[in-house]
Amino acid sequence: MLMRLHRTANFLYRKRIPFLPRAIYVLQYLVSNSAIPASVQIGKRTKFAYRGIGLVIHKEAVIGDDCMIGQGMTIGGRSKHIAVPIIGNNVYMGAGCRVLGPITIGDNVIIGPNSVVLEDIPSNCIVVGIPARIIKTGIKVEDFV
Repeated sequence: MLMRLHRTANFLYRKRIPFLPRAIYVLQYLVSNSAIPASVQIGKRTKFAYRGIGLVIHKEAVIGDDCMIGQGMTIGGRSKHIAVPIIGNNVYMGAGCRVLGPITIGDNVIIGPNSVVLEDIPSNCIVVGIPARIIKTGIKVEDFV
């Protein structure tokens, strides 16, 4: 349901209809306690775990196709940085993780629960920890998720 609401709000936002995207944003917030602005670019077949409870996503963030976004996540900026994260395709982001700052997450990446990602992550790896560090490379996401 949350994805449908976002897709509708994003469509209306791109068509420059002023009031309805904001109304949908407020409805999303009331239903799932999530802040997902209409301007966020979310790829096809991306899913929110547990209906996106507690998500906070920056208005300029870009999320690729086939991603799984866990509950209680933050995808946003950092102070003294203007740019925000760009997340690749087929990325699994565990519950409670934070992806912050002007970084790029590659394709086929697994981010462990409660990790704090502050630097670029190459494709095909697993990252965990605070701050997140690569623990395994050359992976296939299907083998782990």
